[in-house]
Amino acid sequence: MAIDQDMEACENKLQGKITEPLLQNGANGTSKSTKEDLWMVYFSTFVAVCGAFEFGSCIGFSSPTQAAITEDLDLSIAEYALFGSILTFGAMIGAITSGVIADSIGRKGAMRVSDAFCVAGWLAIYFAKGPVSLDIGRLSMGYGMGVFSYVVPVFISEIAPKNLRGGLTTANQLLICSGVSLSFIIGTVLSWRTLALTGLIPCFILLLGLFFIPESPRWLEKRGRHEEFVAALQKLRGKDADISKEAAEIKEYIETLENLPKATMLDLFQRRYLCSVMIGFGLMVAQQFGGINGVCFYTSQTFESAGFSGNIGTITYGILQVIVTALGALLMDRAGRRPLLLISASGMVLGCILTGTSFYLKAHELASTVSPLLAVAGILVYIGFFSIGMGGTPWVIMSEIFPINIKGVAGSLATLVNWFGAWAVSYTFNFLMSWSSYGTFYLYAAINVLGVLFIALFIPETKGRTLEQIQAAINSS
Repeated sequence: MAIDQDMEACENKLQGKITEPLLQNGANGTSKSTKEDLWMVYFSTFVAVCGAFEFGSCIGFSSPTQAAITEDLDLSIAEYALFGSILTFGAMIGAITSGVIADSIGRKGAMRVSDAFCVAGWLAIYFAKGPVSLDIGRLSMGYGMGVFSYVVPVFISEIAPKNLRGGLTTANQLLICSGVSLSFIIGTVLSWRTLALTGLIPCFILLLGLFFIPESPRWLEKRGRHEEFVAALQKLRGKDADISKEAAEIKEYIETLENLPKATMLDLFQRRYLCSVMIGFGLMVAQQFGGINGVCFYTSQTFESAGFSGNIGTITYGILQVIVTALGALLMDRAGRRPLLLISASGMVLGCILTGTSFYLKAHELASTVSPLLAVAGILVYIGFFSIGMGGTPWVIMSEIFPINIKGVAGSLATLVNWFGAWAVSYTFNFLMSWSSYGTFYLYAAINVLGVLFIALFIPETKGRTLEQIQAAINSS
């Protein structure tokens, strides 16, 4: 009965918009700031998203290098499959530990740790003489990816003014897509060892840039480093900006949270955090189990199965993904998070239905000239709509909704859920396609319909509110 009452209260809060924040609306910290004053926010975001670009480079490395690595090191299909898939296991380990690391040594410290693992991974792959070194390098890269996938959007959300937070946080997804696409393209002209060395470039840019950007002010205040907190916030907002209201709001909210017991995993299921946990975990499930990694990892194969050129389809896919993700970043703080998610998930349903119909026609030898074009249209519709909303927005919302006292535990678990979903979908995709090619995409369509319903019923609009206002409204008891 108590649980039912809690869920009812949660639903009442989440119908459409947050309407009664416990904190006042006035503190945005940017009333006297100009775009020129915010150059440090943009520069800090640029440095952080080098980690996202590195993330994408790690994902994209295995696709264009499969034939060359297999031939040069005389790998079996099973050995290369292990090399490709072990990345996800490393990422799950990184996800589990990411929150603890980011809370203990700071957001910048966590990015340094992640960077070190990626550098070690690339070097192990470059010098590999056999499968063991390859797998160790890939596992190390995966760990770095798992940490990056949590700490980069969290860091950006904690340094950005509320009117820029959505677009800047979505830059994380844009740079991931860019890293994947660039690896695909240059991997066709570079040797696999040289391609591994190019993966070190964003690592070195990130490592150098971290010396020049401030730590997250919210983390500094949480650690009791008040003078550094004020200095970091002033540096981010501009030397002439009035930060008094924003600083007071952050300080007051963190002091309130510090009076609560230190959060554990079991604390996530307390009434005050129930809504945040449901939103964060639910969005990660919706993002991954809608089929994205099955479609992404096997794009060329899917196009060829439908009777279309795999190379042309993959190149078109990569270009479209980057363009539409950039569009989503521009719209994030204009259209809002919730509308983008609803449009995105609905478009993914359409893309799955079109692709499934193409395979159905092919399986029954109907409309043979139409089915390949229908498959291309379906896949491109799917990835286009995914990129505009479901690709980056769940990470934006995840970075916004968890209070700072549970952000480490909750964020780590949400990231773990995401990576587990990535592994589950990519592992089962080929089995499902063997069972029924059109049935696979109709199944993904049904899951995406459930995602649309979940977004419509439970996801609030967080655009234009400070993190403290969002968290106070969602997590109030």
